[in-house]
Amino acid sequence: MTETPNPFLNADTLTGEMRPIRRVVVSLGSNVGQRLYNLQGAVTSWADTPDVMLTAVSPVYETEPEDGAFGSDKFLNAVVLMDTTLPASRLMDRALAVEDAFGRTRERVHGPRTLDIDLIVVGDRRSDLPSMRLPHPHAYRRAFVLRPWHDVEPDAVLPDAGPIAELLAGLDESGIARRDDLSLEVE
Repeated sequence: MTETPNPFLNADTLTGEMRPIRRVVVSLGSNVGQRLYNLQGAVTSWADTPDVMLTAVSPVYETEPEDGAFGSDKFLNAVVLMDTTLPASRLMDRALAVEDAFGRTRERVHGPRTLDIDLIVVGDRRSDLPSMRLPHPHAYRRAFVLRPWHDVEPDAVLPDAGPIAELLAGLDESGIARRDDLSLEVE
């Protein structure tokens, strides 16, 4: 008799410890330098991360900066879906390291960015730590997150906010445009 492994658990190969597989939604953005190159670098970095399996990459969107005070160029945005056994804190560390590798500066909270990586959802994890808030506290009102997410997972639900299709219906999407001439690849 063969036994089918539980798809929601994964055994650590060194310790044998069982760890849950979590669905993760990550938002990517760039409005400085080679924007598409920066986003592709982030996708490649996540794909190269041990214990992370990319399951979908959204189309690329070009968007106006969220806050008119930015005074900066348009963003390219995308969403990446992945499955992982890594804890949220390790995912946050990885996100910050990838941003740093692409020259992200944090002089201004709402300043231009070579690369911005936000953890939107990490399984059913909740966190109100200043360094990590999950689910992302502003995702429900950001069309530049919800529209690309909807493209790759139309039935998705943002925890504590509702179905993303319903959230999108209440948002102004006039500041975002799908760029079918640009794409991101999982290498």
